[in-house]
Amino acid sequence: MTWWDADEDDDEDEFDESSVRVRPNRRGSRPRTKVRPEHADAVEGVVLGVDRGRYSVLVDENGGDERTITAARASELRRKSVVTGDHVDLVGDTTGDAGTLSRIVRVRERTTLLRRSADDTDEVERVIVANADQMLIVVAAANPEPRIRLVDRYLVAAFDARIQPILCLTKTDLADPSEFLENFAGLDLPVIRSRSDKMPIDVITAELVDHRTVFVGHSGVGKSTLVNALVPGADRATGVVNTVTGRGRHTSSSTVSLRLESPAGRGWVIDTPGVRSFGLGHVDPANILGAFSDLARIAERCPRGCTHLPDAPDCAIVEAVQAGDLGDTGRARLDSLQRLLETFR
Repeated sequence: MTWWDADEDDDEDEFDESSVRVRPNRRGSRPRTKVRPEHADAVEGVVLGVDRGRYSVLVDENGGDERTITAARASELRRKSVVTGDHVDLVGDTTGDAGTLSRIVRVRERTTLLRRSADDTDEVERVIVANADQMLIVVAAANPEPRIRLVDRYLVAAFDARIQPILCLTKTDLADPSEFLENFAGLDLPVIRSRSDKMPIDVITAELVDHRTVFVGHSGVGKSTLVNALVPGADRATGVVNTVTGRGRHTSSSTVSLRLESPAGRGWVIDTPGVRSFGLGHVDPANILGAFSDLARIAERCPRGCTHLPDAPDCAIVEAVQAGDLGDTGRARLDSLQRLLETFR
């Protein structure tokens, strides 16, 4: 065989399709299974806080080996939010020893879910906390001035999430809150008053025992100061109100669940960052009326499909206000309701 014959044979072997090894496509080469591990040995815990993708989780809360561990979210939960208050299942190292990391593989069914949106036109919801059963709305009587509309929005969010609201008025030594409270006279809303120099810790604690209570409030109203008084060692950052703008400075930057210990019993305080707005873009407008129980009772006499807005024909609420049946606060309550309903029109 001559030298060119040898080369020709090599070329034939090189381009012979039968001798070419087809490289399998690595992506998707193995069919994915829809069967997920059952994780029968998973340990249950409660998420206390989230920091840069790491979750602080309390394990064995009512047992004899209570401990706080650090966990990451499993890849199968990448489309599932995990928030403070969630009851989760964990696998891996759940000892809580330094340097250990477990995985959150399941989020258990939530009993409540408190949410807000950036504004009323934003349909993307921001989950604040899961499984809270109370909301403590902290409002200053002065410095900064109380905002009726913001409190109304908190109430709507609470009723939408099926959470019992409580109103806590701070700095009542700086201004008389009576006129402000008249706006909520028609609601079954518990009210706690607190002075700058004397906070009724025992009264507030009694409301929080055996509950998971989420604290909300405008920046600068004294929410973090109250949390620090209720939970010694919480060390939540506090700030002051700008004397020019009258606005508070954002201090708390994350939502965290803190244990309340008292002679009367235990509870959980869930502190949230102060906000200046509370969008309701995620709320079903039909649930808004639930935040105004005094008006909701009258609305039972409204015609089917009544919007309760100023141009609504034969609206029983409007007629009751015009007739003076709701007293001096009726007009303010109806105005609050209609302003909120207008955002969904």
